[in-house]
Amino acid sequence: MIFPQNLQLETLNQMSQNTMVEYLGIVFTEIGENHLAATMPVDHRTKQPMGLLHGGANVVLAETIGSVAGNFVLDREIQHCVGLDINANHLKAVKSGLVKGIATPIKLGSKIQVWEIKIYNQKNEMTCICRLTLAVLDKG
Repeated sequence: MIFPQNLQLETLNQMSQNTMVEYLGIVFTEIGENHLAATMPVDHRTKQPMGLLHGGANVVLAETIGSVAGNFVLDREIQHCVGLDINANHLKAVKSGLVKGIATPIKLGSKIQVWEIKIYNQKNEMTCICRLTLAVLDKG
């Protein structure tokens, strides 16, 4: 497992309080062997004026999951990571319900991490795929 054994969903969701993550309704739902997952509602907070899930909301979901995952594979006493680049391909429109994002690592280097985040609708159809590059920085 790439994440600490004692990492709890409750901890991740508490960290999101009073942030954009909480405002958009993003909730961490699963910590797996090599992935982290969260959901986001498709509602008035995340739709664009045409009534579809906003592409930017997809990117917020992807960067949220990937950045949190990236930070929890590090020794957080001495390092942290921040977003450097994100790419998103929007594959299918979503009008309602929940979307689920799943982040898996592509590369966990000492200075750079690369994560793939796939976003699915409630029919388990992929609606967006993102690649997130994080810079690993030493604290202090």
